[in-house]
Amino acid sequence: MSLLHLNSNRFSGTIPDTFKDLTSLQELDLSNNHFSGSFPTVTLYIPNLIYLDLRFNSFSGPIPEDLFNRRLDAIFLNNNQFAGGLPESLGNSQASVINLANNKFSGNFPASFGFLSTKLKEILFLNNQLTGCIPEGVGLFTDIQVFDVSFNSLMGHLPDTISCLQDIEVLNLGHNKLSGVLPEMVCSLKSLVNLTVAYNFFSGFSQECAKLFYRNVGFDFSLNCIPGRNMQRPQPECSLIPGGGLNCLRIPGSKPLFAGLSSQAQSLCNRFGENGLSIN
Repeated sequence: MSLLHLNSNRFSGTIPDTFKDLTSLQELDLSNNHFSGSFPTVTLYIPNLIYLDLRFNSFSGPIPEDLFNRRLDAIFLNNNQFAGGLPESLGNSQASVINLANNKFSGNFPASFGFLSTKLKEILFLNNQLTGCIPEGVGLFTDIQVFDVSFNSLMGHLPDTISCLQDIEVLNLGHNKLSGVLPEMVCSLKSLVNLTVAYNFFSGFSQECAKLFYRNVGFDFSLNCIPGRNMQRPQPECSLIPGGGLNCLRIPGSKPLFAGLSSQAQSLCNRFGENGLSIN
């Protein structure tokens, strides 16, 4: 048996240890049930598993380091009660899709974040309790199409390396505590379909960002601190920016990006890729 889909039932309890004997299993879908308890580590001993779907259950506690050391291409843990920090092993994952949304993960991104597989297409952290900076290492995900860190408590300026995400379609940074001026290089990303920065503390954006409306790109910048724009925070909320003393490493910025990467931006991305930086 190579596929086992038990999703959308009313199964409860824990996952039996005998699952490890399913030596030919490649896809395991246990989503949308009533399973509970700690992370089912037995799933990590299914030798040929490449697709693991545990979403919409009631699993809780930390996730094991070994999860991201396995040969999994798709990891769906969203909509559970998982908690604790993101394992340092996150950077070892070879997955193309990782969904950790709607849990209770906390703390900073691990230093290994930038070492995630370059084939990564989607990664979702929305609605957790993550803090600190968005790491410079995000710029190494050159094939990524969806990056969603909304509804967390991230602070500081955006890393300039976001300009390297030339395939990004959905970039959701909303409902955090990010600040500074929204970089022109972010708004110039050629594949953007939706950019959300609402409910942060950004103090402005460039003319290139204003052009997003003419490019038919969804752009939500409401509830920030941008002078002269409608639907912004009341001024008293903008007098003290959260994380003002936070030290986020920033690689020197590039010139504006238009249809694609400028030569300086390309140089930035090339240098960044060669150095393999992943500091948060």
